[in-house]
Amino acid sequence: MSDMHKGKVAIIMGSESDRKVAEDAVRVLEEHGIAYDVQVISAHRNPVVLDEYIKKSDVDIFIAIAGLSAALPGAIASRTKKPVIGVPVNVKLDGLDAMLSMMQMPSGVPVATVGIDNGKNAAHLALRILGKV
Repeated sequence: MSDMHKGKVAIIMGSESDRKVAEDAVRVLEEHGIAYDVQVISAHRNPVVLDEYIKKSDVDIFIAIAGLSAALPGAIASRTKKPVIGVPVNVKLDGLDAMLSMMQMPSGVPVATVGIDNGKNAAHLALRILGKV
């Protein structure tokens, strides 16, 4: 999608190296005719850009793809009441570091977390939340 604020699902990657996982999610969304937007916005390197994107976005769900400390899903969930689906990426420690970071969010800042590198399941969960399956 060319307009960064149009769509039902935003897919945000922490870095360009997460692109393959994002493409898996995109394929599922496209198969079901769901509008989406894909962005690369680091929670650490671009927090102001992330804030602005979340504030201006008209999406219903955020899919956040990140490895290592995996702060991105939690950063998004702390700034919106919309559902956030975290996809941990296998960068170090077989992706367990990223998965545990996403799963151990404080009360009131939930992040639904799918399997490591499983962009497909993130999109399938988004479809269920949207009531499209």
